Amino acid sequence: MLRSVAHLLAPRARRSPSSGRAPAVASTRLTVPAGLHTGLGCDAVGVPARFGFKILSRLPAKGCVYADTDWWWWLVPAGSDLDLAWPLPACYAPGAEIPDRGPRLIHHPDGTSPYTPPIPLYLLACQLTGVAPAWPAPQVRTAL
Repeated sequence: MLRSVAHLLAPRARRSPSSGRAPAVASTRLTVPAGLHTGLGCDAVGVPARFGFKILSRLPAKGCVYADTDWWWWLVPAGSDLDLAWPLPACYAPGAEIPDRGPRLIHHPDGTSPYTPPIPLYLLACQLTGVAPAWPAPQVRTAL
């Protein structure tokens, strides 16, 4: 299931005794460095920092990667969550809008694409979290 990035700060957020609700979470949109083409739109996939180096070192192709003290984020083409359930604790962020913890660019791609291919990233996230990859069942079309 997809999760909102707001949950990332929920464990740290203090709840108001009067309302019982967590305070609003500040967010930021990851910015793509100049000269990179974003014709496919941008979403982001985040993982806890403990998985960051393992994933980065094993990816065959790497796009823009951002990090803060707790999370690493990879830019992927928009819609890379369609028919995929990213394994927990991975987090999918539509529009590359993430909690504002001061992320900084830690990897710039060699080419002109800012994207990390989502399927290798998904498979590595599954492998590191011990979750079996799940693919949607093929749609069977019947003739009328």
